[in-house]
Amino acid sequence: MGTTKKSATSQSYEKHPYQLSTDELTSHLGVNVEQGLSRQQVSDLRSKCGENKLEGEGGVKWYAVLFKQISNAMILVLILALALSYGVSDYIEGGVITAVVIGNVIIGFVQEFQAEKKMDSLRALSSPTATVLRNGNLESIPSIEVVPGDIIVIKTGDTVPADIRIFESMNLECDEKILTGEAVPVAKSPDADFSGKSELEIGVGDRINMAYSSSTVTKGRGRGICVFTGMHTEIGKIARSMQGKTRKPNRSMSRKKHGKLQPAKGAALRTWDAIGKFLGLTEGTPLQIKLSKLAYTLFGCAILLAIIVFAVHKFDVTSEVAIYAISTGIAIIPESLIAVLTITFVTGMTQMRKRRVLTRKLSALEALGGITNICSDKTGTLTQGLMTVRKAWVPGVGIYTVSNSEDPSNPKQGQISVGPAKSREQMESEKIARQEHFDKQRSAAALKFDLPPKPSEKSTTKTETYDEKFADAETMEYDEMVPELESMLRTAALCNLATVRLNEQEGKWQTTGDPTEIALQVFAYRFDKGKRILEKDDGWTQISEYPFDSTVKRMSVIYRSPENGNIIVFVKGAVERIIDLCDDVGIGSERKQMTDAAKGLIYEQMTMLAEQGLRVLALASKTWPGDFCEGDNIPRDHVECNLTLLGLVGLYDPPRLETKDAVRECTNAGIKVHMLTGDHPGTATAIGKEVGIIPRDFSTLSKDVADSLVKTAAQFDAMTDAEIDAMPELPLVIARCAPHTKTRMIEALHRRKAYAAMTGDGVNDGPSLQAADVGIAMGMAGSDVAKGASDIVLTDDNFASIVNAIEEGRRMFDNIQKFVLHLLTSNVGEVVLLIFGLGFRDNNNLSVFPLSPLQILWINMLTSGPPAFGLGLEKAVYNIMDRPPHDTKRGVFSLQIITDMIVYGLIMGTLTLLTFVIIVYGVGNGDLGHECNQTYSESCDLVFRARAAVFALLTWTILISAWEIKSIRRSMFRLDPHSKSRFPFFHDVYANKFLFYAVAIGAVIVFPCVYIPGFNDKVFKQKPITWEWALSVGGLIVFVMGMETWKLCKRNFGWFAKDEEEPNKGGRGDLSLRQGFFSFARTLSRTTSFAKTSTRGSRNEA
Repeated sequence: MGTTKKSATSQSYEKHPYQLSTDELTSHLGVNVEQGLSRQQVSDLRSKCGENKLEGEGGVKWYAVLFKQISNAMILVLILALALSYGVSDYIEGGVITAVVIGNVIIGFVQEFQAEKKMDSLRALSSPTATVLRNGNLESIPSIEVVPGDIIVIKTGDTVPADIRIFESMNLECDEKILTGEAVPVAKSPDADFSGKSELEIGVGDRINMAYSSSTVTKGRGRGICVFTGMHTEIGKIARSMQGKTRKPNRSMSRKKHGKLQPAKGAALRTWDAIGKFLGLTEGTPLQIKLSKLAYTLFGCAILLAIIVFAVHKFDVTSEVAIYAISTGIAIIPESLIAVLTITFVTGMTQMRKRRVLTRKLSALEALGGITNICSDKTGTLTQGLMTVRKAWVPGVGIYTVSNSEDPSNPKQGQISVGPAKSREQMESEKIARQEHFDKQRSAAALKFDLPPKPSEKSTTKTETYDEKFADAETMEYDEMVPELESMLRTAALCNLATVRLNEQEGKWQTTGDPTEIALQVFAYRFDKGKRILEKDDGWTQISEYPFDSTVKRMSVIYRSPENGNIIVFVKGAVERIIDLCDDVGIGSERKQMTDAAKGLIYEQMTMLAEQGLRVLALASKTWPGDFCEGDNIPRDHVECNLTLLGLVGLYDPPRLETKDAVRECTNAGIKVHMLTGDHPGTATAIGKEVGIIPRDFSTLSKDVADSLVKTAAQFDAMTDAEIDAMPELPLVIARCAPHTKTRMIEALHRRKAYAAMTGDGVNDGPSLQAADVGIAMGMAGSDVAKGASDIVLTDDNFASIVNAIEEGRRMFDNIQKFVLHLLTSNVGEVVLLIFGLGFRDNNNLSVFPLSPLQILWINMLTSGPPAFGLGLEKAVYNIMDRPPHDTKRGVFSLQIITDMIVYGLIMGTLTLLTFVIIVYGVGNGDLGHECNQTYSESCDLVFRARAAVFALLTWTILISAWEIKSIRRSMFRLDPHSKSRFPFFHDVYANKFLFYAVAIGAVIVFPCVYIPGFNDKVFKQKPITWEWALSVGGLIVFVMGMETWKLCKRNFGWFAKDEEEPNKGGRGDLSLRQGFFSFARTLSRTTSFAKTSTRGSRNEA
């Protein structure tokens, strides 16, 4: 956003906002900090202030795209041909080439400019987001949409979207080194008073009641009012200096720093960088650079072919010889290659957007198809991320159970029951007793031939699992609050950042925050002990907070009690981390010392809850001796000690209904799925079995394999690299996973030559996302730091969307291979024809063109280009996810593609050459006439007719090859072997309408080119033909037969079959680890995915 008068007026204040109080600022901006801006206010402010972006940020430069088009190798060759044509006074040819050059540049410019703009807009969708309060609701919006007056909520890991005046914070610290150069994070204080200080006295880094755009929140949380956006922010004021690109090493021109020769060395390297950028050899994705190198390699080949032409004519370079040389050079260069690639990328990004995946880096589109392993988080990715507290164990009281609750946000839904806590031994004896009772029933019923059905795994439902179908008579409905439960609920509510409130207008419960904390808050609200009630009504006052840290896996808050003013520390976290910090368990008469025996009982309860697929957290508290002030910088390990354990809560996060199918699809595609989660090993194992990542029964596996499948982070991190490499299988489930563990997992996969994708959402996930071949960030729950380190972003945080992205990546890779093969096949065919055509000598001993230069141009520009675009739009083939990932080292140019290109090109070139020979030497008298390359005369009639037949055959073979190349191995007449149609050819070729019409129209245009007077003989150097059409049609049939025979040989003899064979196709040992196929039991969840829908159906929409 530029600095306009209008926007300057709307973002001006009597004093700088850091000098104003919150009340003064809200009055000036007309905003309520509890409601935020209304939609009308937002609309008005956006029209006044514009978008929240820097001047010159993003945007596609039209002149850069135009230069890119002109620097195309094909255009350079054409310009050379153009100059030569005018130089020899061949104005017709020169005029046509001029029109071709201008037309090609304009068409390429328009297509690529539109494609780049669309790509820019798609990239913008994955830019940092801002959490704002509008109309009383928290919304996540792109940072570009923030306006002055917005109430912005920031937390650890967020990128501050604009300059904001903080009015509420808790342990908030921001990394502002992008502005100040200071590496130490700045602690923020909303109450700091600078009313009497000028802007010169208080520098940017000392304004601790402000948070600045582009800085990163390293700790804590806070809320603030947006005061400046775009170029009015502090970062905007230095935008021009910040937008300069960092130079590569050794590009300095300083003689003092680097020696006397440095200016010459730096200038040479800078010149090379500029040339490389201009030619597309140093900037772009790996595939774009590889194809640019291919184009200029072919340019070199074109020069070599020109030298061969000159050598054949003993370097007697007449105008005809020069034009023939240039024509041969034109024939070898696929002019539309880079343009087709760009449009294919844009189409792929658009399709991914439809399938809830945003692409941040184009290189990810190339990499997705080669993924062999996916390392995924559990919560919200494999599962729905809709936590509900199902069980709560309170020491000395028993187990509270919540049942029949469908909406995880509604604390008034469901029933609560309480029963005694039983040991594993008691549970096992009751299970045996139930089985014996059931057997007696069956024995008695057998006499009446009325056997009760035995419950099977398939028929087991969630209700039976959690509602305790076989619960004993001691379980009763909850009826009264007890002190032990109240203490635990107080910890669950206060050691919590989530909010729960009833929207009375809509009659719905609304929640904000982390799903785990929402579940705990909703559980507390069931007993009327929610955080808002305790703070507003009961008078609990928060003093300080130690936010959740993934390294210690716990969170603490310090509150002042309203009853006696005591300072109470409330802690929640992973059971193993909390128990070791506790001296006691229980309160009041049930308080006991934390002995080894007590720990054993607690671990037993935790394990039994975890084995039911529940995520288990521990809640604890203690009374702080003395006073505790907000500014006290006491280490957390001094605070989080000598605790009293208040209980355990078991949270259920149902697997997404589509996850198991997605895991199974990965197996079919040769991809292994690893679950890396912070949960307890029991919980992780139960969910892993439910979604099919690990088998339900390990007894079918060898002991060493079974032992390797599930590990804790402590076990995995304790192993050396050599020990990890010696494992028969890398772990499929890692529990209690830390950020460092994820990085080690990626390293282990790389040592096994795997190509890995890693999901992440937290600040600490940045290193593992960058270490992975494809980093995948969560769009809903992910931090801006994680998004910044990632390659793609999932807008719905769904594992199935990763599989969608891989499928789309494979489709794109296939299509790139197809259009590269199509373009290079036609080039090889043309070169074969023209090189062997050097042997056709006329009466002056000059080579006669089998094709005229303008025929070659026509074929290259108008015949090959559109079908190549069509191949770039092909849908996924039938077995796209039933074959192994492609080899990322070989990339597009696999041995099969190179061999196919040579075989098809030789067939094409040979048939066109034979057509010319048959017409001139077989049926004709072999007279090649006089100066038939320049103009028509009666002696040239035979040559002109032969050219027309060759032109028709070459055009048709190039077009029909596009249909053939729809599948690299399958017959064109049955692309899908599973099709029930007897002859699906017409259905298959019409499925891609763009390609169909490109081929059909291209084939029909041959006739006017041959028959229009003046155009045929003066431009194309050909004449109308009659019986010669039979040779063209016959040659086309032979060409199709040749391609079909080659494909048949590949299928029957297994040539290049490794690229297509089904993964896991082997002996029994392979089948034992086929993820997703371990059990066909239904998912135990019937919890609805509120506001979230499956992505698997989107494949049909894409």
